[in-house]
Amino acid sequence: MDIQLLGPLRATVRGESIVPTAGKPRQILALLALHPGRVLPVSTLMDEIWGTEPPASALTTLQTYILQLRRRLGTALGPDTPGTAKDVLATRHGGYVLQVEPTCSDVREYERLVACAQSAFEQNRDDQASGAFSKALALWQGPALVDVRVGPILEIEVMRLEESRLVTTERRIDADLRLGKHSRLIAELFDLISRHPQHEGLHSQAMVALYRSGRQASALDVYRRLRIRLIEELGVEPSPQLQRIHQAILTVDPHLEIFTGERRGSTFDLYAA
Repeated sequence: MDIQLLGPLRATVRGESIVPTAGKPRQILALLALHPGRVLPVSTLMDEIWGTEPPASALTTLQTYILQLRRRLGTALGPDTPGTAKDVLATRHGGYVLQVEPTCSDVREYERLVACAQSAFEQNRDDQASGAFSKALALWQGPALVDVRVGPILEIEVMRLEESRLVTTERRIDADLRLGKHSRLIAELFDLISRHPQHEGLHSQAMVALYRSGRQASALDVYRRLRIRLIEELGVEPSPQLQRIHQAILTVDPHLEIFTGERRGSTFDLYAA
């Protein structure tokens, strides 16, 4: 089976899609596919579909949805495949489990690549880190489960994945800044801070990239705009780290230049206390 969750939902067996068109069975498949090999309780599946107010027929309806998914699986598997749809989408005490290898899922491949990249980043192997982060991000084909109606359980999963995507993007930019690629990052960073107007980490990266590209005034303007936004919308000043980066730009602190020592962290932590 091939499962894609980082974008539109895709699940194929032998090249044939098993994704149903109806909304609720799609939710069930998506939730099971996010946790391959893990038993999901009936209560969890029901919470996802109906929330806190399931109908009286909820259990019977859920069993019907499982049956529909198994029929699609059976058709895709064909008569000459060892095992049956019940072996793949199996019933366990109190729940159901999608019995497929975790490596079938793009989420698991994404998480593997991110872990490899983070390890390289922490060991200052910046070329390797940037490459692995980029490969992980390339698996995304749009917002996670963009074509699936999400209930309370899937909503949390989608938020977790999207937050991971943003952090991975930030770490990849950190690696590229450490490699001296500041000029080519500016356009991407302007796009990111426009979409995440209160994200201090991305703003710190934009400030440093602009400063290293000889655009001190633009770097200061990024800080000024963020500070106004934070004060007007949240009633707070920028964090001490960001204030120190701002002061370093004002005083042309040499520590803002590309640092090649043994201890290098994120751009945002250049001036951590």
